[in-house]
Amino acid sequence: MQNAWQKLVETARRTVEDGLVVGTSGNVSVRVGDTVLVTPTGVPYDRLGADELCAVDLEGRVTAGDMRPTSELPMHLAVYRHTEARAVVHTHAVHATAVSTLVDELPAIHYMTAALGGPVRVAPYATYGSDELAAHMVEALKDRSGCLLQNHGTVVYGDGLEQAYDRTAQLEWMCRVWLTASSLPGREPSLIPRGELDRVARKLSGYGQRRAEDAAGTADAADAAGEEPTA
Repeated sequence: MQNAWQKLVETARRTVEDGLVVGTSGNVSVRVGDTVLVTPTGVPYDRLGADELCAVDLEGRVTAGDMRPTSELPMHLAVYRHTEARAVVHTHAVHATAVSTLVDELPAIHYMTAALGGPVRVAPYATYGSDELAAHMVEALKDRSGCLLQNHGTVVYGDGLEQAYDRTAQLEWMCRVWLTASSLPGREPSLIPRGELDRVARKLSGYGQRRAEDAAGTADAADAAGEEPTA
């Protein structure tokens, strides 16, 4: 539990260092079993210590620590109730927030749109920390791992803090690209078609380095079938 909290604190501080949040805006959580570790409300991340645990159960009841959890707790818990998420990152990133005020959906400006499940929807505005906002977010997240919150920011989840953060940074970058391209008078950005996004999604599923045992398993299976293992 303490190791998970330390990683959460590091991720929260990274959102500030990378300019995704300002002051005490934004929040981060990670699920450990039936416990959710979450950043507390109103505490700057550079003052958040590794020993200052803030934990709740899946109903939002505090189970560890003396600080009150983020006001956006309903949103985090809704993600865990409706998805397989193990970590959630919420930011007020500048370009993503700007896009959320302009469109109902971030178009497929780059093939990495596929990493989030497709064009990123914008959840309609509702007061921060409200159940209404959480409900809008859940709807926008259907078949997606991230969404924009109108006039507010971003919510992205992953199977761990690293993936949730990387997807958040990627979403902010795509919003910046779209804003830059769409700002040219008389020009419309080209977009990635649905079929290509599907092909990219399949390709991304095998992206990165495989562990040695995984590669060995693939080779053994291919050998048993009398086939050459694929690279």
